[in-house]
Amino acid sequence: MRSAVKPLLLAVMLALHGCGSSSDSNQAGPVDNGRSADTGGAATGSGSGSSGSGGSSSGGDGSSAAQGPWVLNDGSQRSRFILEQNTGLGVLVNVQSVSTESTNSGDFTRVIASGIPDYQVLATADLIAALNSRPKAGSDFNGGSVSISEGEVIDFGQDIGFASNNSCETNAGYGYWPPGPVCPEELDRDAYLPQQPEETDEDCETGLGVIGLWVNGTSVYNWGDGQSYSNQGTWYNLAPIAEQYDVDICGGHAAQGDYHHHFYSSCLADMVDDAGNGHSPIYGYAADGYPIYGPWFEDGQLAISAWVTRDYSADSTTGCGVDNQRSCTLVDPYDVSRGVQSASRGPDVGAAVTTLSRNTLEAYSGYYHEDYYWDAALTAQGGAYLDQYNGHDHDDLGYHYHVTVTEEGGKLTPAYPFIIGDRFAGKLQDNSLAQCSAGAGRPF
Repeated sequence: MRSAVKPLLLAVMLALHGCGSSSDSNQAGPVDNGRSADTGGAATGSGSGSSGSGGSSSGGDGSSAAQGPWVLNDGSQRSRFILEQNTGLGVLVNVQSVSTESTNSGDFTRVIASGIPDYQVLATADLIAALNSRPKAGSDFNGGSVSISEGEVIDFGQDIGFASNNSCETNAGYGYWPPGPVCPEELDRDAYLPQQPEETDEDCETGLGVIGLWVNGTSVYNWGDGQSYSNQGTWYNLAPIAEQYDVDICGGHAAQGDYHHHFYSSCLADMVDDAGNGHSPIYGYAADGYPIYGPWFEDGQLAISAWVTRDYSADSTTGCGVDNQRSCTLVDPYDVSRGVQSASRGPDVGAAVTTLSRNTLEAYSGYYHEDYYWDAALTAQGGAYLDQYNGHDHDDLGYHYHVTVTEEGGKLTPAYPFIIGDRFAGKLQDNSLAQCSAGAGRPF
């Protein structure tokens, strides 16, 4: 059996930037961050008119820059490798149109998109080495290794040698995705995002499926993949960890044809020109209308998640009475003082677990959703620290979320809750592209 590993490959992959785009009363209450209903809403500004730049800006309210955040297709940019079924032409990439529409509920930004991006990645020696060092490279690739060369520019959907899902066809990206995930499909998504987001007065869980849109029209997904340990309905996987060998070189994959990211993507960062030399630009919008910025709070300082991992020591208030044993969950992850409750037994901390793609990983504290709780004291420090929703309000940006990562040795690693917390900060309107979930949800 191969030794269990932490998500080292994922950290390496996130560090390898490519070429960007070618084209209740007992519960701790919300921290008051002064969220405003008239700032930070979904913008209607378009990109440069081509697929080459996101044009996003961190100035002003973060959503009304002259170029706007959306990567808008002028009608001529098509995918080279993801083709329309009826015409054989490449699918129109990125966002097809952005407009303002008014209803009795207010003004909305309407975004129509195919759900197919036009990422490009430069094949560096480090990237090739990372791919070839996959634990199951011999079976993940048709020839036992990648079929690309150093210096080659890889288009989205291009065959790089993966033995992709049998449902994938040569005109749908076969060879670009590892075994397991289905290939993405053209979705013709029609989304409405509130331009004046409202703070929610309910606990609205994000759930599975789409919870927002990135600026290139692809889907934002939350932390989960719907899978729990031994299908017990407890100890839910974190997708960025459990699925690290199931994503493409841009950190995305499809579920039911919907291409999405659960976590930071260096390809998306390149597309919006986020070099980390100031506050990140807008990467997308949540379904509640609040913008999602990249990982940087300011030059040299990442935004910091206030969600921390449990201590499973026997004498810890967050442990289960036996060192490293997962046999209890927190009564309330928003108020750790309420203690723990018995739960179905999960793998001990540090034990080896096997993923759906038959890779072996280490179930360290932080592998499962139930391993985390919100530390209100961190949020209270302000500055780069975020709230329970993974957002904050500062300067003139209005309330916004952040994609969260940690950095070590120049490598970026996704940090829970990755994009949006377990709950939306804002109210979901009747025409929202997402709905409040009753819990962690069903498997894909």
